[in-house]
Amino acid sequence: MTDASLGSVRGPVMLAAFEGWNDAGSAATQALVHLQEVWGGELVDELDPEDYHDFQVNRPTVGFDEDGNRVISWPTTSVVATERPGTGQLVALVHGIEPSMRWRQYCAELLDIAERLGVTTVVTLGALLADVPHSRPIPVTATSDDPALQRSLSLDASTYEGPTGITGVLQAEATRRGLHGMSIWAAVPHYVAHPPSPKATVALLLRIEELLGVSIALGDLPEDAEAWQRGVDELAAEDSEIAEYVAQLEEAKDTAELPEATGEAIAREFERYLRRRDPGTGGTGGTT
Repeated sequence: MTDASLGSVRGPVMLAAFEGWNDAGSAATQALVHLQEVWGGELVDELDPEDYHDFQVNRPTVGFDEDGNRVISWPTTSVVATERPGTGQLVALVHGIEPSMRWRQYCAELLDIAERLGVTTVVTLGALLADVPHSRPIPVTATSDDPALQRSLSLDASTYEGPTGITGVLQAEATRRGLHGMSIWAAVPHYVAHPPSPKATVALLLRIEELLGVSIALGDLPEDAEAWQRGVDELAAEDSEIAEYVAQLEEAKDTAELPEATGEAIAREFERYLRRRDPGTGGTGGTT
């Protein structure tokens, strides 16, 4: 459940990200991989890929195990149980590939696992290609159709209409079961869509920090994001048309966000700073 006085999600949470259509620049799945690296966890379940994947679309891979034996790895969906630092509250990390078939059954199986683990809130992560400049902060939106989460976390309802991915179906099925649900999306510059996109991954992790009320160690990700931005700067400098286009995006972004230097925005940044300084939050450092 949520605690409006704390302004963050409380109770057992499921965070889910899926490779494919919902994951521009691999930003969302890399955020989940990073959380598993810094928080650890135990594999508690895997979905049988035979039920959900067309192996001509998502092919298995062949490699060698530690003993030198050839093994085949199948495109499965894993559920790892870990804990929110400093709280002991469960976080279930779901990492998979968007299924090719039987989406409702796929979501039902994931939500059965969520209920078995006692999860009360399902958070889906996604990334989309957008007309945003790489040289400015990556836009991240968090929405929910759950009135309780809207009130406690000051979230808006999604206004999107159109084709949806597995994240949208999972959210709808979670709501139908009476679970709280929300979605977090990062906007990846469409002209640098090739993964990785570390700047978008960092943006997603910072938003998760705010919503879960914890500090997340970012490790080398901020440096990776800076190197990524420098690399794109260099590529843009070599092409006058791209440089002009990026300048137009920067101007539009700066004009649109001029009113954002509000007391509320400053307060959010100060709260994030305090969380990173306070060892009681369970964070292990990192930079914003």
